[in-house]
Amino acid sequence: MKKTFEIKGIDLISLYGISDQNITFIEQYLPVNIDIRGDNLFCKGLKKDIEDFSVVLSHMIESVKKGNNISTKDIKQLLAMNIKDLNAKNNIDDVLFYGKKGPVYARSIGQKNLLKAFFENEIIISVGPAGTGKTFLAVAYAISLLEKHEIEKIVLCRPAVEAGESLGFLPGDLRDKIDPYLAPLYDALNDLLPKNKVQTLINNKIIEIIPLAYMRGRTINNAAMILDEAQNASPIQMKMFLTRLGIESKAVITGDISQIDLPKKTNSGLVEVLKILKNIKSIGIIRLSESDVTRHEIVKDIINAYSKLKK
Repeated sequence: MKKTFEIKGIDLISLYGISDQNITFIEQYLPVNIDIRGDNLFCKGLKKDIEDFSVVLSHMIESVKKGNNISTKDIKQLLAMNIKDLNAKNNIDDVLFYGKKGPVYARSIGQKNLLKAFFENEIIISVGPAGTGKTFLAVAYAISLLEKHEIEKIVLCRPAVEAGESLGFLPGDLRDKIDPYLAPLYDALNDLLPKNKVQTLINNKIIEIIPLAYMRGRTINNAAMILDEAQNASPIQMKMFLTRLGIESKAVITGDISQIDLPKKTNSGLVEVLKILKNIKSIGIIRLSESDVTRHEIVKDIINAYSKLKK
């Protein structure tokens, strides 16, 4: 079987790679022969293999349209994914963001519900155990809004609450003490965007990564606000965060109510807000579970083991 793919409206070098290395790389992994003639690709192989190539090529094209340069590492990650997942109905529309490591899309039913909630609500509250993609998907969503010019900035924050260690005993100045608490937000950004681009956005204050306390007294307009580790926010801090929401802004709150590090007898703002806001229109509450964990398979077993211990 033969099929012709016409490529229009994108930089062919970014797609094909230098000396067509990306296409050559694909031929090593998929049993197809690809002939390049300008903006046309002629693919020869079995019907199923050509269909698989078509799926991978579609994602590569969408990524280039987002301004990314495709590398063989990106393609290897695409090829390692389940083609059925990539080729799901409306697969291009289901992709939340095309990052430097490939497409970001829902990998579980719970994550699909979360992505749906992003687009249907002004405030989204996502709760669930570690490894369910709460922070990563929230950051990817915020970046997608920024790249579509639907917002002008992103504000990422976390409560600086100790989990077994005291801030006072950590070395360095206040910034040095706080940065470890913000590290997961930096990790998510660096997984989605080239490091130099992340730094440029931070330097230009298009992306702010700050402790929750620094939000006090502000009104955030035309922005995506993300509160991560919200289980460690007090009720007063939670109210403060929610009331920062300005014109044309959205807010995402993520947390795990099984990992509250607040002092004893201190209520969690996340636990409280789940009750207070559950019936308000335009606020979506998504509860993720162990079945939505997308880290190493053993993480699910660990979470289940601890859940049984509590019972």
